[in-house]
Amino acid sequence: MAPAIPQSHDSGVEDGQHGPHPSFIQVAKPYVFEQKLQECMVITGVSKAKEDNIRTQGVAWIDSVRKALQLPVRTYNTAVVYYHKFRLVHVENEYSFIDAAAAALFTACKVEDTLKKSKEILCAAHNLKVAPSEQLSADDVLFENHSKAIIGLERLMLEASGFDFRSRYPQKLVLKLAKLYELDRETVGKTAYNICIDIYRTFAPLKQTTSTMAIACVDLSTRLCDAQLELLEGERGIDYSKWSTTRQEVIETLLDLLDLYTHHRASTIIGQDHPIESFIAIRIALNGESSTHSYSRYTEEVKKKPTTNGVKATNGTKVSKENQETRDEAKSKSASPILEPVSAIGGRGRVGERGRDGTVRFMLDPERARLEKDLVEPFFKVEEEEYEVEVERERRR
Repeated sequence: MAPAIPQSHDSGVEDGQHGPHPSFIQVAKPYVFEQKLQECMVITGVSKAKEDNIRTQGVAWIDSVRKALQLPVRTYNTAVVYYHKFRLVHVENEYSFIDAAAAALFTACKVEDTLKKSKEILCAAHNLKVAPSEQLSADDVLFENHSKAIIGLERLMLEASGFDFRSRYPQKLVLKLAKLYELDRETVGKTAYNICIDIYRTFAPLKQTTSTMAIACVDLSTRLCDAQLELLEGERGIDYSKWSTTRQEVIETLLDLLDLYTHHRASTIIGQDHPIESFIAIRIALNGESSTHSYSRYTEEVKKKPTTNGVKATNGTKVSKENQETRDEAKSKSASPILEPVSAIGGRGRVGERGRDGTVRFMLDPERARLEKDLVEPFFKVEEEEYEVEVERERRR
């Protein structure tokens, strides 16, 4: 028996639509710009300071547990990326950051083929906080309910990432660059490797390529260790076009790292090994270079004009109740611009509510999704024709 056609849709589809829902398509986004990250924070309703604290605490939890389980760095890289993408989609009051971090690590273990049970992950996290005499085994009843919650979050973790299993490992390239430019292995090389682990405490892995992150880590390590910086600059230095990156992108990544080492030194690996004055001096030098070449703080940044409906906004103006309700309604209707699926006729779906308004399909090729949208869209357009018919009116007797 064929399923009944729903009478209405809450996904933004026009009323009066006939036929089945065209389904939603979510294209995997391996890179996310800073502007999109800020829009997601506004939509999820979290402040910048609170977001920084939750992000660093969650990544620190993943790092400590993966070390206790002796997992490789590649699992750590994938888990942190899943953790960041999950938090961009879901509101903070829907989950605990520890549950999200555990689910991200659990999912990354499957993706990187370093399998660990959810109970083993929770057990390792528990044993890190207690004395050796109070440590438990992974089969303890204490982890039963929590383990089921982690398994339930696994599907949401995959949906938030768009089922994109492509991962980046900049640590390998960091070691190759240090060897290529003949930098000291014990000082510059090890420091650059630790910086490459700390970089995942920022949003740089979502914004930059592998080569950009690796070059930024080697650059910052060279400056901190007072090594020969001229080896990376000049004609014999790094050819950014060869690595498919630009100096502006590297500087953006460096400034992200300096923000981390300035405000969250205690939660990093090398933050407390160097005085804060060193990071401030490096920031001043990079700001001077950015001013000289007219680099903006973030690459691919598009400045939006504030919408005031033709009225010039002034500081201190009170917002009326009607205007506030309008803003709240627009904010509630707005969807995350990067990770939420879009149907062929423009309606937006909800990640995590698959099958409620329509089927969600995940694709890696944006060209294929665009072609399908162009093919399907004409079938859902409402076409109307007007006819003029002359009607004779009967004469009154």
